[in-house]
Amino acid sequence: MAWFYLLLAGLFEIGFAIGLKYTEGFTRLWPSVGTVVSAAISLWLLTQALKAIPVGTAYAIWTGIGAAGVAMLGIVLFSESASLPRLLCIAAIVAGVIGLKVTSAG
Repeated sequence: MAWFYLLLAGLFEIGFAIGLKYTEGFTRLWPSVGTVVSAAISLWLLTQALKAIPVGTAYAIWTGIGAAGVAMLGIVLFSESASLPRLLCIAAIVAGVIGLKVTSAG
């Protein structure tokens, strides 16, 4: 269950980070509320995952899911660069996350 919590925490981390773009500096109410709620849920889920997963592993995976997810959504939602070097870097993050999961006990 801890790994499921960690995956969900990473997905809410993506929601938090993407939400920041829509808050316009926390001047828009509903995007701001959604962003804060996503951050709170993400952190709560991370704390639940930390009950069974080592902090270094969990934090690296949480941030990796967030970083790769936000980078991919940036391409889709905001027309950010989809250059080969950028895609390879995103793939490296994903490979690192998978590697941490595969090599972790628990």
